[in-house]
Amino acid sequence: MQTALADFVRDTPQGREANEILRSCVHCGFCLPACPTYQLLGDELDSPRGRIYQIKQLLEDAPVSDRTQLHLDRCLTCRACESACPSGVQYGRLLDIGRALAEARLPRAPRARLARYLLHQVVPHTRRVRALLGLARALRGLLPGALRARLPAAQPPLPAALQGRRPHWPAPRHARRVVLLEGCVQPALAPDINAATAQLLDRIGISALRASACGCCGMLDHHLTEHAAARAAMRRNVDALWPHVAAGVEAIVLTASACASMVADYGRLLRDEPDYAERARRISVLTRDVSQLLAGEGAALGAALAPPPAGEMRVAFQAPCSLQHALGVRGVVEGLLSTAGFTLTPSTDGQRCCGSAGSYSLLQPQLSGELLRTKVLALEAGRPQVIATANIGCLMHLRSGTSVPVCHWVQLLAARLADG
Repeated sequence: MQTALADFVRDTPQGREANEILRSCVHCGFCLPACPTYQLLGDELDSPRGRIYQIKQLLEDAPVSDRTQLHLDRCLTCRACESACPSGVQYGRLLDIGRALAEARLPRAPRARLARYLLHQVVPHTRRVRALLGLARALRGLLPGALRARLPAAQPPLPAALQGRRPHWPAPRHARRVVLLEGCVQPALAPDINAATAQLLDRIGISALRASACGCCGMLDHHLTEHAAARAAMRRNVDALWPHVAAGVEAIVLTASACASMVADYGRLLRDEPDYAERARRISVLTRDVSQLLAGEGAALGAALAPPPAGEMRVAFQAPCSLQHALGVRGVVEGLLSTAGFTLTPSTDGQRCCGSAGSYSLLQPQLSGELLRTKVLALEAGRPQVIATANIGCLMHLRSGTSVPVCHWVQLLAARLADG
């Protein structure tokens, strides 16, 4: 795509990157059937190709309206278009640039600004989420039905056959060590996930260390175009993780695939900060979703897991967009679950977004709800006893739309650990 960038952006790092990405797009249209919002709305401006054209207009300083911001906001950032694109267009990077330009040029309405401000002030902070959640549970009977339905249970359910001892975090005892980045929302909403991961890793000979000074990975603020806050979060995490890296941990592990995709991008996002660039690059190289770490541990897992009980346990696995499109991990979790003796049920739309997409379910509830209903129908079609996923946002979103128990897939493996 030919571009004529405006003077205000032409010689900036963002302008040069955007120009390179724009020139790689050949308007082939392969992205259209992969895009959830285009499939829902049928409007080319709500497709990757249409949004690329609108970002081009922003970069060329052409007149734009608040409709431009609306179409950019409607994007889930699922990056399914990147998986479908034969030209390798880095759409997600271009969208970040376009959204920042739109935010600077097109002031939002006060109500929209307030909603985004509250998300920025609450969600990345574990203690605030925990306090707000406790208050909401106390006032549950007074909440509107829509909010009450989204309120997570205090003890997230598992099928009766998998309920047992609550997982604990073992003390470090192995030569092989990783550092587990716990995240911000997950410790408040589903603390057993990280404990189950640490327990599972311990049983296969890997000690999981806690990165106590870490917090939010910065993804939420990054997607809200609160880039200064996102960078501050990244720098804090780099400082907290670096002693572990210097001490020789073999990996930085995350159980939320969206967070893993963000930390894996620290090297690029902090490449222009001399005090952080090299450390951020090294941290990105070491970052793994837990599925990527366990993929090479088949023999140890087989020895640690108890034989499957009599009778199959039917599991529907929902692969988050961040896992399959951002990280490029496909089929790994399914293989691990099958090896552990679970029976995977088929899903007709495995590559389609569930509609969670970070803050999307809160900022775009109508579109998110439509995507959720479609996803739940597909997952429930095989009559699973449990739905498993790999990202806390997807997990909470799916729970709001189904009566089938929803958990992290690591919890399923940890529930199958042999005694010992």
